[in-house]
Amino acid sequence: MAASALVPLTFVTPIAWAAAGVTPNLEAESRPARQPQTSSGAEPSRVVLPTITVSAHADSASATPMLDPNLPASTETVTRKQFENWNVVNTEDTLKYMPNLAVRKRFIGDLNSIIAVRGTSNTQSARGLVYADGLLLSNLLGSSYSFPPRWSMVFPDEIRRVDVVYGPYSALYPGNSLGATVLISTRMPSKFEADADVKAFTQHFDLFGVNQSMGGSQASATIGNRVGKFAFFIGANHFENTSQPLQFATFAKSSTPAKASDTPVNGAYFYNNQTNTPTAVIGVNGEGIEHVVQDQLKLKMQYDFTPTVRAAFTLGYWHRTYNSRTSTFLSDASGKPVYSGPVNIGGNEYNIPASALAPSAGWSENWLYGVSLATHNATGWNGEAIASYFDVPNSVARTANAGGPGNGPGVLTLGDGTGWKTLDLKATWTPSSSRAGLANHALAFGYHYDDYFLDNETYNTRAWIDGAAGSFANAFKGKTETQALYVQDAWHFLPRWKFVYGVRYEDWQAFDGMQAVGAAALPYPNAGAHHFSPKASLSFDVTDALTLRASVGRAYRFPTVSELFQGQINGSSVVNNNPSLQPENDLSKELTAEWARGQGLVRLSLFEDDVKNTIFSQTDTTVIPNVTSFQNIGKVRSRGAELSYQGEDVFMRGLDLIGSVAYTQSKILANGQNPATVGKYFYRIPLWRADLAATYRFGERYALTMAARYSGREYNTLTNTDTNPNVFGGTSTYTVVDAKFTIRPTKQSELAVGVDNLFDERYFVYHPYPGRTLYVEGRLRM
Repeated sequence: MAASALVPLTFVTPIAWAAAGVTPNLEAESRPARQPQTSSGAEPSRVVLPTITVSAHADSASATPMLDPNLPASTETVTRKQFENWNVVNTEDTLKYMPNLAVRKRFIGDLNSIIAVRGTSNTQSARGLVYADGLLLSNLLGSSYSFPPRWSMVFPDEIRRVDVVYGPYSALYPGNSLGATVLISTRMPSKFEADADVKAFTQHFDLFGVNQSMGGSQASATIGNRVGKFAFFIGANHFENTSQPLQFATFAKSSTPAKASDTPVNGAYFYNNQTNTPTAVIGVNGEGIEHVVQDQLKLKMQYDFTPTVRAAFTLGYWHRTYNSRTSTFLSDASGKPVYSGPVNIGGNEYNIPASALAPSAGWSENWLYGVSLATHNATGWNGEAIASYFDVPNSVARTANAGGPGNGPGVLTLGDGTGWKTLDLKATWTPSSSRAGLANHALAFGYHYDDYFLDNETYNTRAWIDGAAGSFANAFKGKTETQALYVQDAWHFLPRWKFVYGVRYEDWQAFDGMQAVGAAALPYPNAGAHHFSPKASLSFDVTDALTLRASVGRAYRFPTVSELFQGQINGSSVVNNNPSLQPENDLSKELTAEWARGQGLVRLSLFEDDVKNTIFSQTDTTVIPNVTSFQNIGKVRSRGAELSYQGEDVFMRGLDLIGSVAYTQSKILANGQNPATVGKYFYRIPLWRADLAATYRFGERYALTMAARYSGREYNTLTNTDTNPNVFGGTSTYTVVDAKFTIRPTKQSELAVGVDNLFDERYFVYHPYPGRTLYVEGRLRM
């Protein structure tokens, strides 16, 4: 429940519940205290449970209500008190120790940071939702590493808490919640405040022909105040970083004897790749060594018309430029770099195409507009309306046709006019905590609308760095639209029992799909689907400290614009992705036990996801020639277990722990287009994940955090042929240790030093992850 303006707020945290000896369940609704029975069956006098009372203006809370107490799913929360002692540079870093969840973040400032959770891999971005104060940040224009959430619309410094809701068990969220829903709540000031923060970071990276240090910095400043009924927050952030090499140019080791006309070269490296095939490495290519510069601006305003009616406005701006530098390891007898052509390496011939080492660069402007109007009554009826618009007015990507220095020919891709719009209308009814009787209901119902639109055009250019658009090459366009209605009821039908049930109806349409090459344009027919998604969850408070819950939910994840329409164009032939894709059809089940113990909370969850028509890019081996595109895989089943713990003052005063271990087995049960994959493990789902973060506070001025992250065996192919995973091109098993030491000389200042990947583990998600990374940070507050 959110605070009402100028009204004291009373709430019970999970740890406070535990200390009081009652159920520390985020789903536990405010209701009369339980009446334990005596051995004779008579009720004792009413027990009054202690609470934590916080008196504050509403603007000191988040811009949206607290996490819905009736969510029928497992949830995990990280607060500012926890992550302020971690190495956090980008917003997604706040999720780094969440149970059975990982973020594919290849370097600090990586644009393509994707959530992976349970049976959802780190390339299935459309299976996760990210909201900030109710505004959708998920980029549902596609489902791959190229369509990550727009994390940069939120400053880490403005975050108050982050909640992760596992699985599609709530009717309040669309089928894209199949993996997880991340709810970011930000803070607003209750009085004048100003904050300045500076970070610097560096890593040394050594692999193949690269041995150098890379680093960057971040500087941010925020200011805010509350004057009567009006509150505002303004923030600015400047970020710059250079990554380690993200990709190398490789060729299978040749057995073809070199010709006399081939250029003899030196400098190649050899290794056995992920399938144990001998491979030559001739340079840094693709995304190369990426230099990123980002600038962010954020404005939030709130106005309390009455103590229970609030309006809010959000404006976010994010500007990003990048430059991907490539290099060759090859040189001829005179020492001159060699970028392409037939070459002689060790007596064998390699024919290197001109594009093998081509560099790239680009920039984009992104705007987020959000408005909301909501009521915040403690009980009874509440309403909320949220509208958002994410706009990309300028997007430019430039790629050279050949490697080497100079400003030669290339291609220019424009993504202007891409974005999405959303509208959410919601009403809730919350019974009074003093209401007697067994049939207490908490209702929620609402309407959702979203509109996603993609428009990419590619042109040839004579100068890839700064040349104007020349002849037209190709284009991809399309739109999707979803409208949904939902209703959900939380029914306390007995003192210790709660039944949460609901249904969501979704109507999805795809239209205006088109691919073009030269003067030829190929329009696609419109597509559409509509489905009902029922949900149900039954929970039982076995004791005041132990809650059991069983949940089941149906979810449909509809195809995205990119999966439907953004195919490939080779010469004069047009190959579409799959405009007839069917939506993913998931049936999720979960059994959970939550147990309060001392100052902590233990959760054990067993889960299973049966997904029919999984949408994934694969090769159809049943046709000749084979076709690689987004296709529906018949059935994928994911089963597993999670054990998590969060606690304060564990074993000793000042020691806080967050830890988890999870096992997930995800297998392909049916796949008509590629039968060889049946029975194999699904793509990039590790069998084991484990995380542990321990923070010890030495009074109010010092804090030390030690943390570790583990990810087990996973596969980078649907056929599981990558038998040598811990190399470039593979997906590693890894254990990474992090640390941070924080000093607060005064209440207004903070200094910190930290390290990620303490033991300089070399590990890969096809691309190399960062090496040992050192951090220093300084902060001033007013």
